[in-house]
Amino acid sequence: MSKQLEFFFDYVSPATFLAYTQLPAIIERTGAELIYRPFLLGGVFKSSGNSSPMSVPAKGTWLLKDLTRFSKRYNVPMKFNPYFPINTIQLMRGAIWAGEQNTQERYSTAMFRAVWLEEKNMNDPAVVSEVLKSIQIDPEAFVEATSRQSIKDKLRANTDEAVSRGAFGAPTMFVGEEMFFGQDRLDFVEEALLT
Repeated sequence: MSKQLEFFFDYVSPATFLAYTQLPAIIERTGAELIYRPFLLGGVFKSSGNSSPMSVPAKGTWLLKDLTRFSKRYNVPMKFNPYFPINTIQLMRGAIWAGEQNTQERYSTAMFRAVWLEEKNMNDPAVVSEVLKSIQIDPEAFVEATSRQSIKDKLRANTDEAVSRGAFGAPTMFVGEEMFFGQDRLDFVEEALLT
């Protein structure tokens, strides 16, 4: 029986984007099952007492350089979004809905690309609508679904669960009960999936 990799994520996180680009190869090499667990990074920060690295000037400067290093190492283009920070609450509710519709990978790839490659203003509903149409998702259905209480509750539950299991930022990944934080810990994730 293959192991599962739970991937707690929010599209607002550039480190999570970098991790996401590496997961397909890890899943292929390990035969693991990838479980998408959308959450709200802002909610995780608030509940865990953490804050964005960008709120500390020296750390923010260092982080941008480090992300550039990893972008080169992974051979993955990345552009820092000029509209950052993006309020991703509706996008993350959309990720919950996409999971229910079995379109999670297509949806998440489009959202990560829009934010971290295409520099789109995902705070603008018209821009979000364009991105959704480009992947054959009806924007009206998206707005209706992301307004449902059941979708809101699932996103909150994922966020609360992540914090209760020790999450303080993104990406947070679990192999069983073992937690891994950050895109720079993927070698440990792969090791855990293979043992």
